[in-house]
Amino acid sequence: MTAASSAPQTLTRDGRVGGLVLAAGASSRFGRPKALAQLEGRPLLQYVLDAAAEAGLDPVVVVLGDSGPQIERGIRWRRERRVRNPDPARGLSSSLRDGLADLAAMAPLVDAVILLGDQPRTSPDVIRQIVDASRKTDRPIIAPHYAGGGGPHPLFLRRDAFWLAREAANDRGLGPALAAHPDLVEWLDVEGTNPDIDTPADLEALQAAHG
Repeated sequence: MTAASSAPQTLTRDGRVGGLVLAAGASSRFGRPKALAQLEGRPLLQYVLDAAAEAGLDPVVVVLGDSGPQIERGIRWRRERRVRNPDPARGLSSSLRDGLADLAAMAPLVDAVILLGDQPRTSPDVIRQIVDASRKTDRPIIAPHYAGGGGPHPLFLRRDAFWLAREAANDRGLGPALAAHPDLVEWLDVEGTNPDIDTPADLEALQAAHG
């Protein structure tokens, strides 16, 4: 089903760094599977997968929801492993737990960079920056702080902090956990911004902003 990736493997001081792409949302505000909405000739989700591949994340796990079969047909896959969230109505937090559980079961063990499937401006360079920052601190979480606003994805999570997913609830992901455990987080200042695409208007605004 997939083709081999030629991207270099990204390493921390502890070992491999995988990617976890969350793309199981119902797209209720978008009106159709936004993962397949087109931006400059490519699906939104494709941008995120391409960024993960360019940054060298391996393995990459993608969590899909009810629109999974349709999304699978519309994406150019490499070696990404697709995991189905059986009840995406539980919210983003359930996809986070499902995806991290899949990564945690892999051997050899991996750390993770968590990415959102509706952020097509995710930068491979920012991924590389947060992975590089993880080599220089004992804190298990590296989160970007964008000069243009927004965040905190892509987010690095060392495998010994995967337990934080248990504190995630509904659609808030790891946000509350970051606020509750500031001593575990290293914030990294980066240029630009990384907006979510939640509505057709968001997509139109992004297209207009980039000509």
